[in-house]
Amino acid sequence: MKKQRLELTWIGKDQQPRLEPRILIEDPEKSYGDKKSPNMLIKGDNLLALKALEQDYAGKIKCIYIDPPYNTGSAFEHYDDGIEHSLWLSLIRDRLVILHRLLSEDGSMWVTLDDNEVHYFRVMCDEIFGRKNFVTTAIWQKKYGAKSDSKFMSESHDYVLVFAKNIDSLAMNRLSRTSEQDARYKNSDNDHRGPWTSGDLLRNEARDYAIYPITSPSGRVHMPPPGTSWRFNKDKYEELVQEGRIWFGAGGNNVPRLKRFLSEVSSSVPSTTWWEHKDVGHNDEAKKEVKKFNDQSIFGTPKPERLIQRVLTLATNPGDMVLDSFLGSGTTTAVAHKMGRRWIGVELGEHCDTHCLPRLQKVVDGQDSGGITEATGWQRGGGFKYYSLAPSLLKEDKYGNWVIDPRYNANMLAAAMAKHENFRYSPDEITFWKQGQSTEKDFIFTTTNFLTVEFLDRIYDEMQEDESLLICCKSFQDACLDRHSNITVKKIPQMLLGRCEFGREDYSLHIITVPSAEDSPVLLAKPKPKRRGKTSQQGSFLDDLVGENT
Repeated sequence: MKKQRLELTWIGKDQQPRLEPRILIEDPEKSYGDKKSPNMLIKGDNLLALKALEQDYAGKIKCIYIDPPYNTGSAFEHYDDGIEHSLWLSLIRDRLVILHRLLSEDGSMWVTLDDNEVHYFRVMCDEIFGRKNFVTTAIWQKKYGAKSDSKFMSESHDYVLVFAKNIDSLAMNRLSRTSEQDARYKNSDNDHRGPWTSGDLLRNEARDYAIYPITSPSGRVHMPPPGTSWRFNKDKYEELVQEGRIWFGAGGNNVPRLKRFLSEVSSSVPSTTWWEHKDVGHNDEAKKEVKKFNDQSIFGTPKPERLIQRVLTLATNPGDMVLDSFLGSGTTTAVAHKMGRRWIGVELGEHCDTHCLPRLQKVVDGQDSGGITEATGWQRGGGFKYYSLAPSLLKEDKYGNWVIDPRYNANMLAAAMAKHENFRYSPDEITFWKQGQSTEKDFIFTTTNFLTVEFLDRIYDEMQEDESLLICCKSFQDACLDRHSNITVKKIPQMLLGRCEFGREDYSLHIITVPSAEDSPVLLAKPKPKRRGKTSQQGSFLDDLVGENT
């Protein structure tokens, strides 16, 4: 019999996309600040962007925060998030699978949702992350007042679900004590040990060894109520009396309580799962923060900076990498920057340029005075690189044949082929055919020139005996195949067909209408001038490779 397991099922669950691993193209005009910054702002379909990041960032992201469309059926200006439940689950699941791969072993994912999909989402994540790796659900009080026009109850909260990559490796930070918490400690009896507060001396179960009479200074005898007992046995209680840690009230007649001194408590406390708006912000606060960067088009569903600060405080330390693949108005990346975290933000909508870009520029310049700026002491500094997704590598010509998209220059093609073949693109400065590596001795080389036996033999003569090479080219002499045991020759595009869905630009949650390739030209690095005076085939090939590395 087929082995059964507990799982959530829905229409289309077994239909998973075959994603094309795209390369990322930097736009130097929109990149900002420190040119060596590891921070990345990516405009493009977030599923394709996650696939593009997978090779370099798998297992390296410490914290993922996402605020996906809630699937409420409401029509927002920036998000059309009314999607039939099965479709919503499939689209979110496809992203979660890659997000799980990107998380570091000690990393965690934090997700804000409301009642519409939160329970389905939880069960779906149990299947991807493993049920034991569910950490908790925090309740965020997003509104501070009731909506008078609510039909049943006024919804005041959202959920923040927390999942670990490996809960055995997860170490969550604590929160600093607040002045409000410290204010609970007084020193009404002028104890030389300083401020203190008192705690109950009873436990809610009856243990015979901890049931005994206690006589107060006034002579009143106290016994634990039925079904309870004291927290300590009689000997330990006597020690506490000698240490002056039992408090019977100012008149010496009250039920005994245990004194706890402020000087002895930790400077930090664990976070609770109830997050009040006074501590982490609310919806109105978030909208005011966004309005400072674009008051003509207020993003409909932003999150307050203090909410993200709480997440990153618990989940990360300075220098850790943070990812938000539903960036929205850019809150997560702005907060991560101010808190000294490295970050990657992905957004498909035009608000990547109208909201995220100007917001992050102001953060870098120190011109963002709102949000958590004052609390973190942020002034200015750092930077980020702005990327877009390269177009699909292959496209159909007018005859229905798959061909290499002409917008790919030599460097782009070499980088794309390296990614398709699971090589890391890293062109060698000396050896032209070493464009990428999968291991220390295994290389890849891509050319659009016709590959001849003579040229192949010249490469072979330069190779070490323990080196291997994959050559990807558009055409070659038949004699090149199997000519050398350590060189494999494959033809583009035939070697790629059937692997993935070429030509598809949109895996979005129907967030916006994706521009067509003609409407959104790819920004390429300006190529260097070609070398002159080369007449040999090798020289011609080297000319084809000249250009900035992408």
